[in-house]
Amino acid sequence: MTNLVPTGLRVSAALAWRFMVVIAALYVVMWLAGYFSHIMVPIAIALLLAALMAPGVERLVKWGVPRGISALLVMIAGIAVVGGLLTFVIIQFIDGLPDLQKQVSDSLAQIQDWLNDGPLHIDEGQIKDFVNNIIDTIQENQSAITQGAITTATTIGEILTGLLLTVFVLIFFLYDGAGIWRFVTRGVPERVRERVDVAGRRGFGALVSYVRATAAVALVDAVGIGVGLAIVGVPLVIPLSALVFLSAFVPIIGAVLAGTVAVLITLVANGFIQALIVLAIVIAVMQLEGHVLQPWLLGRAVRLHPLAVVLAIAAGLIAAGIAGALLSVPLLAVLNAGIKSLVHDDDVEPGQIDVMHQSDKSIDDGEPDTKATWETP
Repeated sequence: MTNLVPTGLRVSAALAWRFMVVIAALYVVMWLAGYFSHIMVPIAIALLLAALMAPGVERLVKWGVPRGISALLVMIAGIAVVGGLLTFVIIQFIDGLPDLQKQVSDSLAQIQDWLNDGPLHIDEGQIKDFVNNIIDTIQENQSAITQGAITTATTIGEILTGLLLTVFVLIFFLYDGAGIWRFVTRGVPERVRERVDVAGRRGFGALVSYVRATAAVALVDAVGIGVGLAIVGVPLVIPLSALVFLSAFVPIIGAVLAGTVAVLITLVANGFIQALIVLAIVIAVMQLEGHVLQPWLLGRAVRLHPLAVVLAIAAGLIAAGIAGALLSVPLLAVLNAGIKSLVHDDDVEPGQIDVMHQSDKSIDDGEPDTKATWETP
């Protein structure tokens, strides 16, 4: 009876059930990751921070400092930098808030005058009725707002718990990351253990390169846009620059959102012309990032097509919200390097991989297996 079934149908059926099994397995993995998200997200963030801090630990170890003390020193330095930066940003925000409130009040007064005397000819009574309706709506939904505040307090508690878990995991990653990886590879069959070890080292090397390059790009973005905002005279320059720096860790989309916030604040506080100037500055910095910084800093080891980056961010945002958008591109970079290593690395020993200084051409893509092109003959 099997011989009576067309070959195309048999092949299609075989591919179909295998595809369904793969999709089911991916669904189970994603469901488990979502169910244990309060554990998985801190571990993933700790891995990102470990990729950023590990070169510092290795440098101190080479200078003769014991690994435990090196990890502790790098952790203390990182916490001091982040804590100092946050404190400075908060102080600058508090100091600049009165000027922003004054400028916003002046802008609202100008808008009200334009609504009264402009082409719309809206009288003052209609404007007051609109404001009163907003106040009444807030009062009517006070219980929902209170419930939202309680939910926010619960979320803050979860965030603090996640931060503590992240710090705890990060300490072990910095102190004994190599030992943890060796323990993980013991679960791989011995005949392929070495190739998996090499692929894992390639993947972590790509993560180190990605985090390092992204931090450099974020710093350039923050400085460039911050200087432009200071020249234009926009209030809250330091907090907006910090927002640009943090948003740059979500490639493409983060810079767009942070730039939009800067333009809107300039529009409200300084006016239309200054907002256009800030928009031009943001576009210029984004062009510098997209065409110069990212291709130069990321290199072949973590080079990803912009379409792949956007799709990865969109998928991460749908699957896990802001955390998914933040972690999707690093995960894609690790998978890209690891899969290329599994496919093309044949005779590479794990000890030959320099994880902290992986070169751009360390992974051979192989020879193309076709001479077909997109060009018209």
